[in-house]
Amino acid sequence: MKNGMTRRGFLRATTLGLGAIALAPRSFAANDRLCHACIGVTGMGAVDLENFQSHPGTQIVAICDVDRARLDIAAKKLPDARRYTDWRELLAKEGDKIDSVNVTVPDHMHASIAMSAMRAGKHVYLQKPMCHDVAEVRALCEEVRRAGVVTQLGTQHASDLGDRMAVRYLREGVIGKLKHAYVASNRKKAVALRLAGPRPEKGAPPPPGLAWDLWLGSAPARDFAPGVYHPAVWRAWQDFGTGWSGDIGCHLFSALWLGIQPAAPRTVVAEVQDSWKNDPARFGEMWPQSNHITWVFPGNERTAGDFVVEWFDGEFYPPKEIQALYPYQDSEYPEEGAMFIGTEGAMLLPHKSGPILLPREKFASVKRPDLEPRNHYHHFLDACLGGEPTEARFAQAGPMTEAILLGTVAIRVPGKTLEWDAARMTIPNEPKANRFLRRAYRDGWQVAGLCA
Repeated sequence: MKNGMTRRGFLRATTLGLGAIALAPRSFAANDRLCHACIGVTGMGAVDLENFQSHPGTQIVAICDVDRARLDIAAKKLPDARRYTDWRELLAKEGDKIDSVNVTVPDHMHASIAMSAMRAGKHVYLQKPMCHDVAEVRALCEEVRRAGVVTQLGTQHASDLGDRMAVRYLREGVIGKLKHAYVASNRKKAVALRLAGPRPEKGAPPPPGLAWDLWLGSAPARDFAPGVYHPAVWRAWQDFGTGWSGDIGCHLFSALWLGIQPAAPRTVVAEVQDSWKNDPARFGEMWPQSNHITWVFPGNERTAGDFVVEWFDGEFYPPKEIQALYPYQDSEYPEEGAMFIGTEGAMLLPHKSGPILLPREKFASVKRPDLEPRNHYHHFLDACLGGEPTEARFAQAGPMTEAILLGTVAIRVPGKTLEWDAARMTIPNEPKANRFLRRAYRDGWQVAGLCA
């Protein structure tokens, strides 16, 4: 019981108990308050906590983090909240004392915590990219249908006015039918998060108060190394993160996905930097610092036949002719954003900004949609209390995440065009790529329905 619930107790709870029957969420009467638990209060978790705390109909009654120092900081804001180091212990002990949770931890633990919480009848706000593996995404989406809980992916910018205006334009066909989308994240200040590797030869003792085994969770056992994993640069490692496209891709794909609502992609292929591809120590353990991923999606009523989506990051940039469409030639093309090419024009959506219809003179008379401001976190909490469904619910965000994570599978077999059979969840033309769809969990951390 050093770190809370024993592994034997966890397996019994998830495999025999919570895994057997999904508990129903609580019904709310007028003036009821939602009792919420924050799982992960480090980094983005601190931002999430503040947003949940600001909702007038919500009370944060429990907080959890594997890092005692970070937990103590959060406790100063919520002195009455019950504190936990182990999320399994929180779910076991809180029982009917909580209605909802947010999961803001490294990617490799998203599915385990979210699945366990939903089976306990808890509404779930889950940070992007939803899961580490494609199979985990599919399993969570199936579980939420059984559990009947409210869900929201942490793509908070999807609730911004800019993204929502872009979605409206795509749905209304303002630029005609979509032919191609160029999505890019060339954020220069993020270089520090894209480690070059390789893994350090020797580890070090974890700092006092960091429950390192709990941090590792379902991932392979690794020695702690200062400045390499916790608290932020874990995203660079295949064990824990999903690389730059997996992380930021969910933000930049959101307007495209909600606006076009495509089916699963037909194919995906990735181009990566040679220095990573040709270095076995990095290739097998880290994500590349640069990617160019291309998906081909089947057409629908909002597209001009099958359409192509390309992703660029690091040293890969959108084509010069696409950048030349940027109307402000006295400044650089946005570091992050999406350019949509339609049959009647184009639309640029810089990240965290509003859409620009191109050519500007052609669309000068287009009236901007009149939309009410929205807080992404409050939208989730309102839905838990009986309000309208969330736009980033798993039913919408799950298929998007699957497509994005297929890109990370393609990264690991660079240069191979992978054919995707979504119904059977397999890549029939490249069998060796299938092993990247589902990973094996570390012994003692299995959750029924998730692990290989």
